[in-house]
Amino acid sequence: MDGEAVKVRHYEDFTPGTIFALGPYPVEREAVLAFAEAFDPQPFHLDEEVAARSLLGGLSASGWHSAAMMMRMMCDSFLLNSTSQGSPGISELKWIRPVRPGYILVGEAEVLEARRSSTRPDLGICRMRNTLREQSTGETLLTCDYAVMLKAAGAESAG
Repeated sequence: MDGEAVKVRHYEDFTPGTIFALGPYPVEREAVLAFAEAFDPQPFHLDEEVAARSLLGGLSASGWHSAAMMMRMMCDSFLLNSTSQGSPGISELKWIRPVRPGYILVGEAEVLEARRSSTRPDLGICRMRNTLREQSTGETLLTCDYAVMLKAAGAESAG
């Protein structure tokens, strides 16, 4: 960045229709296996032969690993340089297609709706939708609808 100031995004910067690019993010085989071993040790996430005979048709990341990779992409794209105060929750998460080792994930986070909090006037709540795709094919792999809370411009710093 060579001394260039990074603009911190506030609630007011998240207007409906705003789109943040996500990725690219490489899906590494070792990471798929390590995550599955630690958090989702179902055989079709750990064993290529079992996975080939499963509904998934081959080794794939746990859906929760896919969501974690999406979270990292969100942080890299817009959350870490924003006044984000967390999320009150996810309203919908769809695992549409398996996320496989070797894929490169790309996508976007779109602001669908923005409103001020009724109980905290210094906060805004934005409803957003993420779509993740495999870079080379454009095939949609995952969608997620959620909300994020952000401090408004002029509110005390996001501590």
